[in-house]
Amino acid sequence: MFLIYRHLNGFFYKTIKIMEAGMKPVYIFNGVPPTLKAEESERRGGESRDKDNKQLKGAVQKGDHEAIDKYKRRLVKPSEEQIEESKRLLKLMGVPIIEAPAEAIAQCAELVKAGKVFATASENMGALAFGSSILLRHLSFSTDQKKPVKEYNLDRILKEMDFTQEQLIDMCILLGCNYCPSITGIGPKRAFELIKTYKTIERSLKKLDADKYPPPKDWQFAAARELFLHPEVIKADEIDLKWTKPDEKGIVEFLCHKKGFNEARIKTALERLHKGRKTATQSRVDSFFQSDGHKVSTPTATKRKAENAKNVCAKKAKTVASGKATMNRTKRK
Repeated sequence: MFLIYRHLNGFFYKTIKIMEAGMKPVYIFNGVPPTLKAEESERRGGESRDKDNKQLKGAVQKGDHEAIDKYKRRLVKPSEEQIEESKRLLKLMGVPIIEAPAEAIAQCAELVKAGKVFATASENMGALAFGSSILLRHLSFSTDQKKPVKEYNLDRILKEMDFTQEQLIDMCILLGCNYCPSITGIGPKRAFELIKTYKTIERSLKKLDADKYPPPKDWQFAAARELFLHPEVIKADEIDLKWTKPDEKGIVEFLCHKKGFNEARIKTALERLHKGRKTATQSRVDSFFQSDGHKVSTPTATKRKAENAKNVCAKKAKTVASGKATMNRTKRK
């Protein structure tokens, strides 16, 4: 049964763990992908899937849990029914969900930049390219993996690299993104050096040996850059985030009576959910989520929030979980 409903099992228990850690999750689901992304996915096709399968096997052999999680998410595509069931469960749990018009990760960044949420919780480093000021990784990892939660601060990264946001985006495009292919032979070190020296992809191309590093035919890097700078999102001031009281009867009816979950276990978990809601309300982490969407954090406040988040993550490292920007495969409880 859990193999069939692992998506519900994962969302239910991981959301409870998030709230037990003193955090208030918001789940954002993907909308229609940009044309460039759809075209790039079609171009990659089965070749990409075969490559991901090989890399997954290699990661398993090495015991690289982070890579295993990464390639499993790439290979698993949730059905529309699974997505709708997950949305229904989250609503019954009183957790806000947002259906992004396009990229969920871009919508996450929009909320973070506006100060409506503290951070984007995702394994997708593209959140930084979209401008999310804080990215938290490993929140969704299984506690068995014992991976510490990592916080990435965009302002600090740009300062240490001496990059602008546009230059970071250009480096990401050189390294490869979902919107266009990359230049064969250009790795992280060379991509960094090119942007550091020549500032833009256009100038870098003029200095590259085209015979040694031929750019892809009809390379649409400028269009990809535009998608990162101006993604299609719902403006943050149009979104009202509300965490409501869980519909306990509705959850039992849905999970137990319709999906066959053990009622005693679900009711025990619901008790944890109620306690978690109180923790999220009373904790200082609650201040990470601003209800009006107009306040802008000062540098001092941002630093304090980051320190608070780290403290929470450190205290709850074995129990913390996270909502994802997209619906990914979840570990069986």
